[in-house]
Amino acid sequence: MTIYFDHNATTPLNRQVLEEMLPFLEGNYANPSSIHSQGRFARNAINIAREQVAYLVNAHPSQVIFTSSGTEANNLAIKGALRGMSLGSVACSAIEHPSVRNVVRYFDGILRNAEISVDRGGVIDKDALVGICEQESSSLLVSLMLANNETGAIQDLEVFASIVRSYGHFIHTDAVQALGKMTVDFVKLGVHLMSLSAHKIYGPKGAGALIYDKSISIEPIVHGGGQEKALRSGTENVAAIVGFGKAAEIAGNKLLENKEYLKSLQQYFESRLKQLPGVVLFSADVKRLVNTVFFSVPGIDGETLLMYLDEYDIAVTSGSACGSKSELPSHVLMAMGIKEEIARSSIRVSFGLQNTTAEIDKFFAVLAAQMNVLGLFNAQA
Repeated sequence: MTIYFDHNATTPLNRQVLEEMLPFLEGNYANPSSIHSQGRFARNAINIAREQVAYLVNAHPSQVIFTSSGTEANNLAIKGALRGMSLGSVACSAIEHPSVRNVVRYFDGILRNAEISVDRGGVIDKDALVGICEQESSSLLVSLMLANNETGAIQDLEVFASIVRSYGHFIHTDAVQALGKMTVDFVKLGVHLMSLSAHKIYGPKGAGALIYDKSISIEPIVHGGGQEKALRSGTENVAAIVGFGKAAEIAGNKLLENKEYLKSLQQYFESRLKQLPGVVLFSADVKRLVNTVFFSVPGIDGETLLMYLDEYDIAVTSGSACGSKSELPSHVLMAMGIKEEIARSSIRVSFGLQNTTAEIDKFFAVLAAQMNVLGLFNAQA
């Protein structure tokens, strides 16, 4: 049976979530824009899900725009706000997800854009942020993730949002990886826009959301029949949206309990990791997501180690799943100033609720055996 340590890439579908979705996959298949009773039933289910998602992040249901993914939510936030507000420039941190970095790059030659540096721990440089805000005379949109999908480093978004607002600029956060693993409060963070995704919280793939401050004017990037307040046209994926709502409800109810369990796994894993020679733990001294461990075993290529572990049915990754096809080392580690040879030996482990310490023990037995074969130390597996 596979040991799955890749929950930052995606999570298994919660059984309760599936049960909530099944009626809309089997019998209740009506279009929610239809005015007959079955259509109204589907529409009501979407409205309930909207309330559930809003409640999880302390927003009003009217601020929730459902999308097909966190990627689409990021695109809608950045492209939509830049066009809707006629903003003159855009900036993001050097460690953003590709669905933010590549959107910002899309505006190369069209708008002024900038990249905000981070320190060795993967934390956004406050002075660099201030500098960009100060030098930009026109209205600026800044995109800063709440928690990094590779290192797990948590950013002080409340402080950063206050800085951005103080200069009269606007801020978006990709909170996809943070959701369900820490408190995510739209109001307290003080951001204008926030992206979310269902499949990171044991919900279905194919459902995301953008939370928006109504003072922001957003231009849709998908035009059509005017669904989602005319901000995201297209017939809604009712089953996925319903699943997102249920997953959000469960995540909120179980947040503290789940955090404690995941933290115990992280601590146990890292106690075992410290017993291995030469291992480098990234973002070790900063606040991190409780389920994430990103580390390097110098002397072993990360992709090679990944495949070796896969032979023993242990699923991990060498970084972001969305960037796993790239032959380049992690852009996050490069931005942190990590040497390329260390970055190329990196492995990310991200725990989920079904994982156990026994699975961690097996992981280290396999890893130690491989290190022993390579002569990195005399392993006692």
